[in-house]
Amino acid sequence: MTELAALTTRARNIFAHLVEAYLETGGPIGSKNLADMVDEKLSPASIRSAMAELEAMGLLYAPHVSAGRLPTDNGLRLFIDGMMQSGDLSPEERAAMTPHLNGDESMEDMLKQAVQGLSGLSACAGLVVVPLAERAVKHIEFVAISEEQILVILVDDTNLVENRLIPRPPGLAPQKLIEAGNYLNHRLRGRTLGELRRDSEAESAKLEGALGQMTADLIKRGLIRDTAKTAMSNSDMVAKSLIVHGRDHLLDDVAAMEDLERVRHLFADLDRQKELVSLLSEAETGNGVKIFIGAQTPLFSLSGSSLIIGPYQDDSRSLVGVVGVIAPTRTDYARLIPMVDHTAKLVSDILSRHGS
Repeated sequence: MTELAALTTRARNIFAHLVEAYLETGGPIGSKNLADMVDEKLSPASIRSAMAELEAMGLLYAPHVSAGRLPTDNGLRLFIDGMMQSGDLSPEERAAMTPHLNGDESMEDMLKQAVQGLSGLSACAGLVVVPLAERAVKHIEFVAISEEQILVILVDDTNLVENRLIPRPPGLAPQKLIEAGNYLNHRLRGRTLGELRRDSEAESAKLEGALGQMTADLIKRGLIRDTAKTAMSNSDMVAKSLIVHGRDHLLDDVAAMEDLERVRHLFADLDRQKELVSLLSEAETGNGVKIFIGAQTPLFSLSGSSLIIGPYQDDSRSLVGVVGVIAPTRTDYARLIPMVDHTAKLVSDILSRHGS
């Protein structure tokens, strides 16, 4: 039985009103205030009894001995997943979030515009993960590490590194690895991995004529993201880049020293990009918006922040990145979730129409 199913109708009603009041006011909610909110006529004593049960279930806690109750991170999760009704965006909000494109932008520029619109309308810090395939590549190298495997080293224009392991064709001479690297590096000129991949597919016959079929196959195999296994190393920054816009919004609600300490921890968390990108990449494993609340993820356990993120797709309908916002744990989830969902779908739609 789930926690939600285990709640009585009365406890569910009290819990929902308490969480809604907390999200609106930010302070502990007492039994007397709840008595005025709930649908049925209940005494403060009856409400206190129900609150004690909710606290025993780990859904509420008391910040002080004589204070009211606040929802725990698990309580917020239960409310968001099973009780909250998300709102709808107005036509004006949708228009404000639409990137103004002239058709010449790179994928990265378009993503920057999208996250800027999301950050501005949500008044939160917006973020987006850009796959390495859509960043300019400045160096590619093929290195034989065994008779069976080749290490493909990709370096983008921000010095992010991705290492890939691909099968080594039987009988492939070491000189062919050098030829493959030289061929690609001569044609980089700030182009993206996606562009190189599409060019190699379009010019397959020409490539085979210049280098031979075995080397041509090696090049095409090294450029295909889906069939190459990423080899993690200490120098890896994960094969993705993180863009954060609107960090100043994180300071909007700083009203006390403890808030300042929370924001200090949050800025430190944002600087741990490898861990953050790894966390964000979890959202690429399925459709729909995902929410990471406070202590439910080690990365934001000290800052008391929430991540609301959604995956976006490229023109081949593959999930390649995520877009979302960083917000205080106490935030308007009903408003932010549809904003993030709309932005992710907007980006996917643009990529599907124009190609990535």
